[in-house]
Amino acid sequence: MSQGTLEVLLVGAKGLENTDFLNNMDPYVILTCRSQEQKSSVASGKGCEPEWNENFIFTITEGVTELALKIMDSDAGSQDDFVGEATIPLEPLFLEGSVPSTAYNVVKDEEYKGEIRVALTFKPELFIQLKFLSPIPQTRIAGVVVSRRRRKAVEDGNSLKHLIKYLALGNGNK
Repeated sequence: MSQGTLEVLLVGAKGLENTDFLNNMDPYVILTCRSQEQKSSVASGKGCEPEWNENFIFTITEGVTELALKIMDSDAGSQDDFVGEATIPLEPLFLEGSVPSTAYNVVKDEEYKGEIRVALTFKPELFIQLKFLSPIPQTRIAGVVVSRRRRKAVEDGNSLKHLIKYLALGNGNK
């Protein structure tokens, strides 16, 4: 599994079902990634075609597999209305590193209620495992081992500008 930082650009939505009968709805989004929850601003009076263009950052830990987007309609003086939700699987993002602005279906009671557009970027943590020669030397490291998936992310420039293959410490003796 992957660990790192998830950056979400909440772009906008369209084709949403209006939950206000007399006025345009005032939608906002609750973004949930496991136990982390963040809320967008309210797009006051924007109705079925809101635009947010807001950024959110989540910390990704072991076991996180999806991002949930819950669209609500802000109602002054009464309970906010549920408009619909979208669930985005994160595994493809962990492999690719980023997903450009993409439309995801918004559903309510298993029925299509419009679409929401987001862009995603994942910045993995780089874990380096050090392997020492036997007996364990006091002054130098023999090499650095990086997993294939982490190495690809590093080589693609997602985490670091270049991959560390060997690191020598000490007085430079071989």
